Amino acid sequence: MTPPDVAANSDCCPRCGAGFHCGAQDTRCDCFDLQLSPALRQRLSEQYTRCLCLGCLRELSSAEAAESASPESLKPSL
Repeated sequence: MTPPDVAANSDCCPRCGAGFHCGAQDTRCDCFDLQLSPALRQRLSEQYTRCLCLGCLRELSSAEAAESASPESLKPSL
């Protein structure tokens, strides 16, 4: 999402303000296990210049999945 040198210096989430440590420079970061869609990754990189905390990434990923599975999204477009 951000260049590693910027991400490693992040100490708070730009979305929620919670404190966290990006582990991208530490060999392993918790976000490595998240599966984010290419569309969500693109949207996040356009909206934020620093890494988001794991809680926000999970919330945004879940919201995107729920939105794509909603009955409205399954209706054929006319």
